[in-house]
Amino acid sequence: MINSNHVKKGMALQIEGDIFLVQSFQHHKPGKGAAVVRIRLKSLSKNSTIEKTYRSGEMLEDIELDKRNVVYSYDDGENIVFMDNETYDQISISKNEIGDLLPFLKEGIEMNVLLYEDKPVSILPPNFIELLVTYAEEGLKGDTATNPTKEVTLETGAKIQVPLFVKTNDKIKIDLRDFSYVERVN
Repeated sequence: MINSNHVKKGMALQIEGDIFLVQSFQHHKPGKGAAVVRIRLKSLSKNSTIEKTYRSGEMLEDIELDKRNVVYSYDDGENIVFMDNETYDQISISKNEIGDLLPFLKEGIEMNVLLYEDKPVSILPPNFIELLVTYAEEGLKGDTATNPTKEVTLETGAKIQVPLFVKTNDKIKIDLRDFSYVERVN
C-alpha cells in the first residue's frame, strides 16, 4: 500500500482488479476543503486512459512489475513470441494485447515487457523505429501549398502518411507513440 501523496510517474497501481500505470499526477489544494491528488492512469488490460481523484493521504494498492528486455522473435499465428535477452526464455503475448503496434513489429526489434506474477501485462516499444519503404507512389511536383502527404507501404506491411518526397527504398524513422513519420534516414 502506498500513500496517494507518494505516487510517482511510471508506478503501477491495482484498482478494482485492473492494473494501471501512472502517466501523470498533480497535487491540488483548493481554497476550501482537503487537498486532493489527481492521477492520470493507463489501463494495461484495456489500453485506455482514465483520470481519478483521491484525497490526500488515501492509501492505494501499488504493485511491483518486473521489466524485462526482450527481442521480437516470431509470429506463431495467435501470439507474438519474444525472447528474453538475459535468460533466453520465450514470452508469448497475444496479438490482441499488442494492438495497433502489431503492423510495425519487425524481427529483431528490442523492447521491454512488463510482467506481473510472471505473466506479461504490457509491452513497452522503443519510441522510434527505422523501417524501409517498399512501395510509394510518385508525388506531384509543385503540390506543396498545403503540406500534402501520401500513403506508403513499409517492409512490415504497415501503411502510414509521409511527405511527398519519400520514395520507394527510402529508410524512414517512425514515432511508435503515435505511428507518425519523423524523418528520412541515410
